[in-house]
Amino acid sequence: MAEKLANPAPLGLLGFGMTTVLLNLHNAGLFPLDTMILAMGLAYGGLAQVIVGIMEFRKGNTFGTVAFTSYGLFWWSLVLLLVLPATSVFTGLTAPTETAMAAYFFMWGLFTFTMFFGTLKTNRALQFVFMSLAILFFMLTIRDLTSNPTLFGAFTFGNLTGIEGVICGLSAVYLAFAEVLNEAHKKTVLPICPTS
Repeated sequence: MAEKLANPAPLGLLGFGMTTVLLNLHNAGLFPLDTMILAMGLAYGGLAQVIVGIMEFRKGNTFGTVAFTSYGLFWWSLVLLLVLPATSVFTGLTAPTETAMAAYFFMWGLFTFTMFFGTLKTNRALQFVFMSLAILFFMLTIRDLTSNPTLFGAFTFGNLTGIEGVICGLSAVYLAFAEVLNEAHKKTVLPICPTS
């Protein structure tokens, strides 16, 4: 008797997407970086995606295992980069320089761009999530290498990056809801444009 397993991907997409939207609303300049974003990074963006990665392993999905586990650990590492220098637990730790953060975001951009090629036989919605995320990481790299230049008025390159990040996060939220609703209704409620 075959065991039917639930699709864990929508949970991972929501953890990634909602956390990405909130962080990038900060990047867009709407509110300061605070514990709300850090808590989302640890719990929903981090822990939920690591759990989903383990569930994808159980389903035999290598792409899902690597993607969700990696991005869950990305959120944990980002939170640690922000929090560790401010704690008294580890003395002598300094906050990363802009150049160090640019290298960090560049490596994540390279990882994401490479993973994008794993989406080419899935659907256009997932392709959009990965390509917009690769663009986001490369924009964060440019922001940190150029010390966040002003584009016009008080609007900075970082603000523009935040807007792109909100679009990326919302695309992941859309895909998650599409997968849940399409499965629940056993028909296409929200299109994801399969490639085959």
